[in-house]
Amino acid sequence: MTIKNPLVDEYFKTHTNWLDIKIKLRKILLTSELTEEYKWKQPCYSFDNKNLFIIGGFKDYCALSFFKGVLLNDPKKILIQQGQNTQSARILKFTTTKQVDDLEKQIKVWINESIELSKQGIKAEFKKPDELEIPIELQVIFDQEPEFKEAFFKLTPGRQRGYILFFTGAKQSKTVTARIEKNIDRILDGYGFHDCTCGLTKKKPNCDGSHKQLK
Repeated sequence: MTIKNPLVDEYFKTHTNWLDIKIKLRKILLTSELTEEYKWKQPCYSFDNKNLFIIGGFKDYCALSFFKGVLLNDPKKILIQQGQNTQSARILKFTTTKQVDDLEKQIKVWINESIELSKQGIKAEFKKPDELEIPIELQVIFDQEPEFKEAFFKLTPGRQRGYILFFTGAKQSKTVTARIEKNIDRILDGYGFHDCTCGLTKKKPNCDGSHKQLK
């Protein structure tokens, strides 16, 4: 059984939207071998340092995200693909505690499947680099910051690709998140990862080096 993380307890005290649903989902996840953590300002559940689930409260629903959702056995197509660019992750949306109760047995099955996939090192096959997937860390921030999401998709496809390649080049999830957070202002201002922010031009090949890209 998973040990409760005090940071998640504090989260529940201050983030009371969909609280009954969050508590039920947490109870289900705590019955497993998962480790409870607090990442991206939300409860996150991992196995052997690999992120598998995250609980998120949004305006219209509460969500349980499955990082390896595409690999799970889902003949009834209950799991939802959140956006056409999402390849691996899948989510469940809830607006009532009854919906959680109705799916509790199935969620536990998927938890066990996810853990087994992690033990075996099985990963989803991703598309080619020119068809890049939005990493779950970026999708989480999109859900929290609609303005940032809009700014990202206003960038040219090449600039979007440059950021995603940089973000996903990190080996650890926390590093992916750190890279995203450090580049939020650049993206909101419409700059690509390799663009100079000197204000004279979006790209300045002869920049004197005083305007370095964030890393």
